Formats: sequence, structure tokens, C-alpha cells
Amino acid sequence: MKIAVLSRNSQLYSTRRLVEAIKAKGHEALVIDHLKCDLTIEETGPKVYYMGEELTDIDAVIPRIGASVTFYGTAVVRQFEMMGVFSATYSQSIVRSRDKLRSLQLLGGAGLPLPKTAFTNYSREDKSLLEHVGGAPVIIKLLEGTQGLGVVLAETRKAAQSVIEAFHGLKARIIVQEFIKEAKASDLRVFVVDGKVIGAMKRTGQEGEFRSNLHRGGKAEVVKLSRSEKSVAIKAANAMGLSVAGVDLLQSSRGPLILEVNSSPGLEGIERATGVDIAGNIIEYIERNQPKKKGTISKLKA
Repeated sequence: MKIAVLSRNSQLYSTRRLVEAIKAKGHEALVIDHLKCDLTIEETGPKVYYMGEELTDIDAVIPRIGASVTFYGTAVVRQFEMMGVFSATYSQSIVRSRDKLRSLQLLGGAGLPLPKTAFTNYSREDKSLLEHVGGAPVIIKLLEGTQGLGVVLAETRKAAQSVIEAFHGLKARIIVQEFIKEAKASDLRVFVVDGKVIGAMKRTGQEGEFRSNLHRGGKAEVVKLSRSEKSVAIKAANAMGLSVAGVDLLQSSRGPLILEVNSSPGLEGIERATGVDIAGNIIEYIERNQPKKKGTISKLKA
């Protein structure tokens, strides 16, 4: 098979590892910068051009779409899907995962456990908003934030009201969530591939830091998940329609709570913490799902 990794940087750890795994399995690897793709739509069928040349022989793609280019990146993935090319992650699932509010609505609608969350478009109702999530302290998040950016811990009601008013004054969309004190600035990153948990790590923030993101200086260690943690992670990935997902969980007094589901989870932290060949597992998933015959139209709704 010829498998393309859709990535803007071939030197990124995740991209390099996927290329290595593709070659190790005896397939041909290609890295394509999705922002340099041109898409054409006509009655003869959808086409993708890269650096001026039409791509006609791709069997499968692995999207590594950054949050800042979600719109164009998912358009490229969708084009490949319409050409009958197998995608390790569906375009629509990427779109869902990038909208924090929509993600939480889907997860909550599936009856999965979440931190209490509130959303409003009217800052003068911030008092009742805080009451909906149990009062201060609370976590306030920008809907467009990633890697721990745009996340604020407000320890008092007054501080929370000030942050909410400031964000609304900037026309920024936010959600407010209950603060899970017993998590102790830690969370679990669970890697799910094809409906199975293949690796998990516990991330802990630096001293004095409530965010556990490795990009913010947090540390990672391998962790053994409970049966309920595995079950929740798998159900979360399924609810989002993701066959490859990084599910972030908080350990609370009432059981595991879903913090976020990532459609392009990084491989570096979890591979180094667990020693598991995550990239290889992703390629094996593609092998188990042989690409459709080219020229067919994807059943996935655009």
C-alpha cells in the first residue's frame, strides 16, 4: 500500500514515527503538506493536486491536522474520502473533536461521565453560571484553546466573574467547568486505536501548575487503568466516531470523567512513557481495513 501522512512538518516526532512504522510494515510512505494541496470538484469526480501533480495512487491517509488549519485540513481529508481513499480518521470526526462544546454535547448525549460544564452567551448571568457547576473554584476554557492554552483556574467567585466578563468583553466563547480538586493537577491520556486501549499514561503538572499538559512542562509516567477507565475511554472514542483517539480522563471521587477527546494525539509522550509502538498499531489498523476501491464515493456525509 501507499500510505500518506498529512502533516505540515515531516520532522515532527509523530510524523517521523508514522513514516517509520509504514516502512517497517513493508508499505510505501509519503508525507503531504495538506496546506499545499489543491482540490478540484467537477462531474468527472473529485481530485487532489499536490505541488502541481495529481495524486491518483494513494491507498490510505493518516491525518495529522493542526487545530489552526482545521477548516482546510479537513477539506483535504474529505476530498480523499470522496475519492474512495481510506482515512485513519474521518474528516467529520476531526471537525467534531475540534469544537469543545459540540464534543461535550455528544459525549453527554451518549450518557458518558463529564465534569459539570456550563456555557452562556450572556456575561451578566455569570452568578447562576457558576452555581450550575458547583461554585468556585472553576475552570474557564476558551473553546478554541489547545495544549493548555486559554485555560484559567479561577479560585474565587469574584475572580471567576472577572475572567468571564473579560472573555465576553473580547467576544471570546468560553465554557465553565467544575474544578476536580482530587485530580491533583493530573490526568490520564488514554490512546485508543480501533476500539481498543493500546497505551495509557498519567500526566502531572509542574508544582504550582494546575494544567498537566506535557507542552506546559508536565511529566508523564505509565499507568495501569481500571476497568471503568478503559471502558469510558473506548466509549468516548466511539461516541466521537474516532478510530484513532487520545482520550483525556480525570480521576475523581465519582469515577473517571472525560476531559477531552483528541483526534490528532501526539505520539512522543505516550510512546516514551509506555514503550508501546503506537505508530505500528495505527498502521496495523489500516491494514485490517483494506482501502475501498478507488472511484467510489464515501458513505460518510460531507
